[in-house]
Amino acid sequence: VFVVPVLPPASAYEKGKFGEKEALAQSQAAIGRSVGDYVLRDETNREVRLSRYRGRPLVVSFVYTSCADACPVITRTLVDAAEEAQDTLGEDAFSVVTVGFDVASDTPERMRMFAGQQGADLSNWRFLSGDLLSVAGLADDLGFAFYRSAKGFDHLFQTTIIDGDGRVYRQVYGAGFETPLLVEPLKELVFGTTAPFSSLEDLVKKVRLFCTIYDPATDRYRFDYSIFIQLVIGTVIILFMIGFVVRNFVRLRRRRSDETAA
Repeated sequence: VFVVPVLPPASAYEKGKFGEKEALAQSQAAIGRSVGDYVLRDETNREVRLSRYRGRPLVVSFVYTSCADACPVITRTLVDAAEEAQDTLGEDAFSVVTVGFDVASDTPERMRMFAGQQGADLSNWRFLSGDLLSVAGLADDLGFAFYRSAKGFDHLFQTTIIDGDGRVYRQVYGAGFETPLLVEPLKELVFGTTAPFSSLEDLVKKVRLFCTIYDPATDRYRFDYSIFIQLVIGTVIILFMIGFVVRNFVRLRRRRSDETAA
């Protein structure tokens, strides 16, 4: 259910409502936006600056630990998708943070307990909490907002992907989203390169980008060797044809040159 306003950071807890279209529009408007270097605390109460995650993709979700329905579903869905992304892209290819937006209750200890209850024990995942200014500022940067309601809070079911430069890259919506909605953007960021063949490493990344496919029957990603083989065969055929054309062109020019000389 999408019932969220995007409010200024100082008003993050005030009651107000936007319709679904307005909420999604504000969320989408955040794409391309640079995210501030907010200071939060992890489950052990250690200070964490968001800038520490620069250089590789970062997945951000928001929860409040007293939530009995949507937040656990969002987190468990993210657990499954993040595990698949790790298997596909590599354990250190990206990071995940879940931020508690109920700053009065979502302490480091509560965030640690929530993570354990949802089975979120990936090495690249941290559960963070912070003060109102930091949490609301981050939510505003990501196009996510929330307000108090009779059940606690209402909010948009949103997971955000940030690129290695600290800019919002993609929004994923829904409590129980499909695995490719998370993995595909991460795959683009991890394997994608600006110059397709500037180095051997870039070439390998391009091959992995196009040959790593999703199998909906198993809800898993796999490297499809047949695509790689077809790619190699196609390249060989193209090179052969280019060689054939060049060779015949050279022969034709030599023949004409000989005829002219005669």
